[in-house]
Amino acid sequence: MEEFIKLLKDRFEENINRHPNLNWNELEKKLIDNPKKVDVLKKMEETGGEPDVVFYDSKNNEFHFFDCSTESPIGRRSLCYDNEALESRKEHKPKNSAINLAKSIGVELLTEEQYVFLQSLGNFDTKTSSWLSTENTVRKLGGAIFGDKRYNRVFIYHNGAESYYAARGFRSCFKV
Repeated sequence: MEEFIKLLKDRFEENINRHPNLNWNELEKKLIDNPKKVDVLKKMEETGGEPDVVFYDSKNNEFHFFDCSTESPIGRRSLCYDNEALESRKEHKPKNSAINLAKSIGVELLTEEQYVFLQSLGNFDTKTSSWLSTENTVRKLGGAIFGDKRYNRVFIYHNGAESYYAARGFRSCFKV
């Protein structure tokens, strides 16, 4: 656990622009006191997410970690949106869905608002795209949303939830 916390500290210090007013010592204490949460962050790391803290919610005393890998996490690509979409495919099924994998890791997909916020901190998904948490009204009609950044601009699109592409994965949020 110590080695992984050191990796998070190094990332925190290398990317201070993502959290200029946060104190590492406070975060480190929460990490040490919550080893199960560190295990979730490790899973985010193992699937290519490069988690980093991007926000502190003082009301709830929670640090918000987002996947900050430059491109959509490589260990979470080629997934359709959810289990319903996965089950609807008759041929060429992907290995899993974004929602199923997120649940198994213990995280939630970024919302559209969180994704736009992440993009304000840097350039992410300039060659890939990421599924985003989708409202039930859209999902009931068979769709799901995803985002990327092209031409220095964030784009939010829609696609059939059963679709999957080698360059589309998902980004997540986890609160410590």
